[in-house]
Amino acid sequence: MHLKSLYPPVPATPDVNFHQLLWTSPLPIPVSDYVVHIDGVTGRKRTRNEFYEEVRDGATALGSSLGLSRENGDLVAIYSTNSLEYMTLIHSCFVLGVPFALISAFSTPYELVHSLKTARPTRLFIHPSLHQRAVVAAKECGLPLDRVYALQGSIPDSPSFWHLIQDVRVRGIARVPVKAVSKTALAYLVFSSGTGGLPKAVMISHGNLAFTLAALMVYVQEEMKLNAAPKPPPHLTWIAALPFHHSYGLHMFCLRGFIFPTTFVILPKWDTDQVLACIPKYRITMLPLVPSVAHQLVYSKKFASADLTSITNVLCGAAALPPELACLKPAKGVIPGVEPINGSCGILLPGMEAKLLKEDGSPAGVNEPGELWLRGGNVAMGYYNDEQATRETFIDGWVRTGDQLRADATGTLYFVDRIKDTLKISGVQVSPTEIEVVLRTHPSGFVIDVSVAGIAGSRTSDEKVPRAWVVLSEEGRRQNARTVARDLQEWVKMKLSSTKWLRGGVEFVDEIPKLPTGKVLRRVLQSRFQQEQKAQLDSEIRMSSRL
Repeated sequence: MHLKSLYPPVPATPDVNFHQLLWTSPLPIPVSDYVVHIDGVTGRKRTRNEFYEEVRDGATALGSSLGLSRENGDLVAIYSTNSLEYMTLIHSCFVLGVPFALISAFSTPYELVHSLKTARPTRLFIHPSLHQRAVVAAKECGLPLDRVYALQGSIPDSPSFWHLIQDVRVRGIARVPVKAVSKTALAYLVFSSGTGGLPKAVMISHGNLAFTLAALMVYVQEEMKLNAAPKPPPHLTWIAALPFHHSYGLHMFCLRGFIFPTTFVILPKWDTDQVLACIPKYRITMLPLVPSVAHQLVYSKKFASADLTSITNVLCGAAALPPELACLKPAKGVIPGVEPINGSCGILLPGMEAKLLKEDGSPAGVNEPGELWLRGGNVAMGYYNDEQATRETFIDGWVRTGDQLRADATGTLYFVDRIKDTLKISGVQVSPTEIEVVLRTHPSGFVIDVSVAGIAGSRTSDEKVPRAWVVLSEEGRRQNARTVARDLQEWVKMKLSSTKWLRGGVEFVDEIPKLPTGKVLRRVLQSRFQQEQKAQLDSEIRMSSRL
């Protein structure tokens, strides 16, 4: 099946630095200056114009004071939680045309070293709380410590980015001009989730960002046509607690937040209590989530009594949202009187093409699952310093997503599962996600989180059977574990065909391992199970040797 976006075509974008396009493009609705950023911890505020001035001074600090340039092969790595300075730094890098690498603030020492060795930065900006870990990693990667800076606050023997900006202002250093770059110039590196192994550095170009901005404008213009009498939207206030190092947070908060007058209340990281306190304090209207934090929010003891009256929209992305969370509150579609299509991913955004291919490479039919391939001006250039992985994933302008989806006759897409997670039992493809959905709907309400993955235990060595790892509610934990496990298995047998039964058993755990984005780390559960099985086997061998 081949699909094309139903939206009008995306206009051609100029071959310019993304910074120029972002800050010179006419807004759909003219606005005067307004507060664009609020530090949700300190209360510090910054207007849109003040932000722009800090960005230009930050670029001067990087270019004149530190001598960074694209021609020198410089690359800035950012290893920090969210902050106002984080936003300033990435836009300052755009001005210079110097690419930056976004490194997860949740990285383990091993992951941090891997990220630094992959990106090979010439400068590293960090949050002070991560200083010790950064120093160890920098030494291992050969990055001189005098090239490690605090993004905000301070660290020993090194100026902070904020102090560099103040130095530019005090000394009256002339601002550096905006660097001219081509569409194919590298803008930044963002690391993949690493669910199938170590994270890879994805290359995003200035042209990718320009196309994304142009596509967004097409989307906004089409949405405005739906209103009988277009008028300026109410001022939007977002809670910005999802990580800036991830594409979701980066685009939502750092790159697209200037289309309409929007205020972002920035928190260093997701903290449910902080978020619930900020919502009434700042009258938050937009609440962006990922499934893992949506789960935390809904099951928080403070949720039921929280003042959420200001919220008009809740967004959730980055991973599949369980139906029981998606259906907490009914919602109307954007067109009055039209109900949303529940369970769908929607339709293709402007400028996008897709094809769904079956395992044998042939096109999938209507409502038939197939791997999603995508093509468009926003498709990444490939993986940084990994030609083999690039050749395997980016093919003739298409990107293989590794996701299995289906499309109905209208072109509406539905997520099925990750291909790598899909099991094949007796020749039948089995989706762990489908089994998880059934377990979550058990009438007892005991299942508050669950992950299903394949383990050895079938008739052949290469075939795996489904096993469920379940987090129980407080009431569920008070029940007899064997009885609950049996009830869950019987429920699956009643709802699903025999190839999808939990032949690998049910295990109760305190939590499901996930990335900050909400993606479940099934391989961690599988590895843990294998280790436990090996330890048990070794123990039995030792016991038998004594007999």
